[in-house]
Amino acid sequence: MKEILKAVANGVCWVLTYVPAAICAFGRCERLFASYAQFYAKFSGLRGEYLRRAFYRHTLRSCSKTCCIAFGTFFSHPQAVVEDGVYIGAYCIIGGAHIGANTQIASNVYILRGGHEHSRDGEGHILGCDRGAFADVTIGADCWIGTSAVIMADVGERTTIGAGSLVTKAIPAGVVAVGTPARAIRST
Repeated sequence: MKEILKAVANGVCWVLTYVPAAICAFGRCERLFASYAQFYAKFSGLRGEYLRRAFYRHTLRSCSKTCCIAFGTFFSHPQAVVEDGVYIGAYCIIGGAHIGANTQIASNVYILRGGHEHSRDGEGHILGCDRGAFADVTIGADCWIGTSAVIMADVGERTTIGAGSLVTKAIPAGVVAVGTPARAIRST
């Protein structure tokens, strides 16, 4: 019975989010996409989880029907991929990222589109985000990303990133990394 209720809830949310997804051209109109992403971030409880997942299944490059995206969390770019069993905690902001299966992300985590989003001209004036060097960040399968971490580079599978860490360079698979900047301190 529980599985039937989940399937019905997923279906209802799929229908409810179809028109907003179509209005933002299923993620291709990034400004409208960002507006709807922030709108759906504000829904609390199970209703919000189902609505966010349905909207992102319509608009992200790929989004699993078995992921959980908590209250206050939104994707700022539709290039993201969310695989099966991913849990994303509350108040996260995620840019272009590929999040591997069964990865768990704590609350207040920021996943940026690399470390060079805002370029400067020869005189040091900022050029704006439309001229930055963007990169999709990959977080491998079975990772744990601790509260308030900032991720700017790839994280290998089965890796733990400590709370409050700043990942500026790629972290290999199967390690625990902590600090600012994050460094591997031991194998998992």
